[in-house]
Amino acid sequence: MLSRIGYLFFIGLLLTACSQSEQGPEPQTAACLLEEADAVLDNDSIRLGETLLRKAIRLSEETEDWHTHYIAYQRLAEALSQGNPEEALRLMKKSLAIYEQHPDDERNHVILLDYAGTYASQVAFVKEGSYDEALDFIHQAYDIAHEKQMDDLMCQTLTSLANIAWAKEDYRQAIDYARQAEAIATEELRPGTQQVLARSYLSLGMLDSAETVYRQIEPGDDVHMAYIVQSSLARIALRRMGATQVEDDIDNAFEQVEEFYYKALEQKDDYYQETLRQEMENQRLEYRSRMYARTILIIIIASIFVILSMGLVVRYRMRAGRQEKRRLQEEAEHQKALLHQANEVVTFLQNHILERTEVMKKLSQGGDSLITLTPHEWSEIERTLNAIDGNRFANLREQYPTMTEDDIRLCILTRLGVSNRTIGNIYCITISAVQHRKLKLKKDVFGESNPDITLEQILNN
Repeated sequence: MLSRIGYLFFIGLLLTACSQSEQGPEPQTAACLLEEADAVLDNDSIRLGETLLRKAIRLSEETEDWHTHYIAYQRLAEALSQGNPEEALRLMKKSLAIYEQHPDDERNHVILLDYAGTYASQVAFVKEGSYDEALDFIHQAYDIAHEKQMDDLMCQTLTSLANIAWAKEDYRQAIDYARQAEAIATEELRPGTQQVLARSYLSLGMLDSAETVYRQIEPGDDVHMAYIVQSSLARIALRRMGATQVEDDIDNAFEQVEEFYYKALEQKDDYYQETLRQEMENQRLEYRSRMYARTILIIIIASIFVILSMGLVVRYRMRAGRQEKRRLQEEAEHQKALLHQANEVVTFLQNHILERTEVMKKLSQGGDSLITLTPHEWSEIERTLNAIDGNRFANLREQYPTMTEDDIRLCILTRLGVSNRTIGNIYCITISAVQHRKLKLKKDVFGESNPDITLEQILNN
């Protein structure tokens, strides 16, 4: 009986091994690469996402998968738009050219034109140039959407036109476009349209109208939109009061969650390290499993007993690996939920403190104009950051006594998340000069030469 079972098991292993050897890995398609890139970008892995998108572009062109080809260009432009709007515009024009050669869905045509107009307006805003190209793209998109009665895309293109009008400081034109968009907006698009409308009211000094619209916005789960609404309402209230200084009225509340905040940061770091370790372990298990299958095929010829023993070992290890993986996944999900709750509380309190300071108000409303901060304002924002960050900058001054006051101030602006463009307005230098100063500070003061580690990460650590 035992030999019969062993013989059957032997035949099964033989068939399995042959099947694994003959099948091999399935070829990767451009569409699969695009889906993988979207998942990676959703997790803020920009560099890996860019690599996958470029592979998808090459593969889709080789296989003449034109739909994936122009979509991959669109996704790549979107990924690069924040740091390099000129390159994003170039890529979008390439995407449009591919679509026009191989059209498939007019909705996608409208979306591509709207994206191109948005990036063209970003380039015009940065270079203080003409918005004619951006308006041409958006008007083409609107005409198609209007002709085909695509109400959601009409709303989207009207909102884009309102944004361009606002950037040109034609606030009343922006209000007109935003009102048209609001009239046909879906529930999903309405908050973005209302945000442009309220911002235009605020730029005209129409505080009552701006407040009314902001209070109508329902951000839902969009934490960023909720922050914009609350910070804007706070600015409106401060502008009405004519306040010159805001007391730090929630310091006590923040101290109560400070200890929990740091524990949450530790859990977050542990979670990502454990996730990385588990991914490497899974890769080793997968490789080991393939090697076992090939080894079994060879050993079968020599001895059925070796095959049986190896099969039992593989089965045991795979079952143990699955159980361990399941346990780690459950633990990671629990830690992720706790971390998410902690981050929401901490982020809300930090932003609430910072948004109520006069310095942040000045920085957020600077635009392209020169921004000047007095020594008192620098001292005020440093005291505020020390209060909410556990004396971070006091410790920084103690640990690095060679740092100049300009170095400390650059670290303060970096911690506040101030854009390189706004920092350039403060120091009257270009964005590339700001980036060079950050790189020099990171290397000369903190001794960090790894290009993948940013100044923000160094300050957070």
